[in-house]
Amino acid sequence: MHCVNLADKFSKIQDYWNPRVLGELNNFAVKAVKIRGEFVWHHHDVEDELFLVVKGTLRMRFRDHESIVREGEFLIVPHGTEHQPVADEEVHLLLLEPNSTLNTGNIVNERTVRELEHI
Repeated sequence: MHCVNLADKFSKIQDYWNPRVLGELNNFAVKAVKIRGEFVWHHHDVEDELFLVVKGTLRMRFRDHESIVREGEFLIVPHGTEHQPVADEEVHLLLLEPNSTLNTGNIVNERTVRELEHI
């Protein structure tokens, strides 16, 4: 058992939209990711996702509204809900989701990450 320093982990991430695994518990992954710009519209058929903003402001678009998630806040996106994460400036996110969760959900494209690096 050891403590995880989030600032240290985020300092090791040099790219955007490429989640890294920080730890696992009960078949769930704790992931860190830096984002900037718009991601793809997508949904997850069976997995809920928790987005915790460590730094910056996340805009989560839904087809009928938009949620603003600020530092120290989190948002849970229920499975089956189409969404699009957007970061006007760099955002540091902590994600909590089942190990089976594909970052692009029901969409497979150049941003799909199948093999997650552990840091």
